Amino acid sequence: MTNKIFFAKSDSPKMIKAFTDAQNTFKYLWRELSWEYRRIVPALEVACVKVAFSEQIDPDEEPTVEHMWINDIMFDGEVIKGTLINTPGELTNIENGDEVTIPLNQISDWLFATQGKTYGGFTIQAMRSDMNKAARAEHDEAWGLDFGDYNDILLVYEQKEHPENLIDHPMSRNTKEKLEEFIKEYPGELTAADEFGYSILHKETIAGNLTSVEVLLSLGADKTQKTIYGKTALDLARQLEWEHIVALLEK
Repeated sequence: MTNKIFFAKSDSPKMIKAFTDAQNTFKYLWRELSWEYRRIVPALEVACVKVAFSEQIDPDEEPTVEHMWINDIMFDGEVIKGTLINTPGELTNIENGDEVTIPLNQISDWLFATQGKTYGGFTIQAMRSDMNKAARAEHDEAWGLDFGDYNDILLVYEQKEHPENLIDHPMSRNTKEKLEEFIKEYPGELTAADEFGYSILHKETIAGNLTSVEVLLSLGADKTQKTIYGKTALDLARQLEWEHIVALLEK
């Protein structure tokens, strides 16, 4: 199902900023998930997206809005798909377990956690900033996660130790030779497309995997190949503002 989403007028400027920051950085969650779905042993304890669902319950009032989490996330560069994991408090047009499809500009947060440490969680950190130390500790214990400093939100794994991880995922770099070997053994995979016209170049571009895109281009990937929506890899790189990949594809 697809829902038209409205943020509530009562949302504070701090929370509106959190929504905007989450939308602008969602691509880092998807980049992480692009590798999580390939791992034999999962590395993420949590990976979910918060969405503002709405319903016009009272025709004389503003739409009722509830921010709820979805998981089993998929993303094609255009829309996000997932499964609602919360039970609505007031809304009747959606239920726990429903599959939803939403555009990127209608999410309100994203979160992933690995080794007990969190990344993203902009609305969570906004709420934590209004708590005292004891309340924050209780909140974090309830989640069973380390949310760290609410003024210092991390986007990618080991961001402080390895700031280069903001540019390219370490697994993208570490699997360079395996990808080269795979394409050389199965050259048809370079031009193969799924039912929606997405090639491996499209998918690695959407995920922001810089080294993977470099490998594919070096082996002759077709930059002009389009999805059924008429998008080239460059179109998608620009759309998601993966600037390092845009530079590669513009050569």
